Amino acid sequence: MSLELKKAIEQISKDKGLDRAMLIETLEDAVRTSVVRKYGEGMDVEVSFNEETGEMDVFQFKIVVADEDIENEASQISLEEARKHDPSVQFDDEVGFRLRVEDLGRIAAQSAKQVIIQRMRDAEQSVIYDEYKDRINEIVSGIIQRRDKTGWVINLGRTEALLPKEEQIPREHYKRGDRIQALLVEVRREGRGPHVIVSRSHRDYMAALFRREVPEVDDAVVQIMGVARDPGSRAKVAVLSRDRDVDPVGACVGVRGSRIQNIVQELRGERIDIVVWSQDIATYARNALSPAIISRIVVDESENLLEVIVPDDQLTNAIGRKGQNVKLAAKLLGWKIDIYTETRYNEANAIGQGLEQLASVAEIPLENFIATGFTSIESIRTAGDEDLLTIPGITAEKIADVRTAINFLSPKHSDDETAPSLSGANDDTPAQTEQE
Repeated sequence: MSLELKKAIEQISKDKGLDRAMLIETLEDAVRTSVVRKYGEGMDVEVSFNEETGEMDVFQFKIVVADEDIENEASQISLEEARKHDPSVQFDDEVGFRLRVEDLGRIAAQSAKQVIIQRMRDAEQSVIYDEYKDRINEIVSGIIQRRDKTGWVINLGRTEALLPKEEQIPREHYKRGDRIQALLVEVRREGRGPHVIVSRSHRDYMAALFRREVPEVDDAVVQIMGVARDPGSRAKVAVLSRDRDVDPVGACVGVRGSRIQNIVQELRGERIDIVVWSQDIATYARNALSPAIISRIVVDESENLLEVIVPDDQLTNAIGRKGQNVKLAAKLLGWKIDIYTETRYNEANAIGQGLEQLASVAEIPLENFIATGFTSIESIRTAGDEDLLTIPGITAEKIADVRTAINFLSPKHSDDETAPSLSGANDDTPAQTEQE
């Protein structure tokens, strides 16, 4: 070995991005392994890389013992023999002898080469794994290389990534040589090297695109609170502004739609609804179900259920094509959603008609009754005036009008009769979807 070895180490470190110290340590271990294989496990060997000469310095060490005490010639030496090398040695001293690497023999040298190659490969794979595992949830770019039975293989430069079939956008077609972007979602350490998985259908891919295209999102002035996707078709993105002077929807759309258009183009025309997030679930649901007009929403927190009532002519808008609008809204909110038209809801909840009439008599929104806990005529009939006065907007005069209206609505009421409640079972099946 000569200065060529030093140059080779420098070049490999530069080309492969491997730590120089790690490469030298690998070479030292490989040479040490070959020496031990040739001369036996009992041999005490020390290997170090000489920076000045560019060579491997190999030393064998032996303990000085009496002739009659020699049990292993690979690790012990007599005093007489040792003093030929160093006249000052004494018993139990350790004597070192230089070994020439060239003397290892062809087989040992080949073995060292194999160890070096394998350890360099392992080291390179470890570097690649460490690099990509820290890039999860980042957008990566590569060239479509080939297709196998599980998906498309993408050349990322330093390694390959797999775009599985289930992570592709439906009806999106690729061919060899295409440049493609995707979200890095997983990195697994395997025997043949790191296994990198990317996705174009993942909801976080859309969030990553917004971070790239919208500076306010990247700076966390506008925060993405949730994403629901039907990949390749439609998506809903909930946003919230941390600055009252910044419109979150306007920031995401951009001037003349420039920002959102870049994202839509990258996702091959996927339609994106940007909705304003709200801590109030009813308000959030109204925004999420846009563009449908909502009459009112009944919140059932115990069942994680929203009963959404819409004008009769808004049912199609609320549900969407093949149920897509309500399905994405349910995903975004994390709640089950039942959609009713006003006619169906009132038919299915007869008590609702009575409550609406009472609300009309009192000239108070129906939501005021429901929000205070009065969800049936019976609950209003049996409540005292003090309880009814907790309803926003009601007065003592209006309470008298309400009680008169109750007697008019059900004059034959008896203690055995109870009116059905808003949450009661019904025979009508609403348009329903659940979070998936």
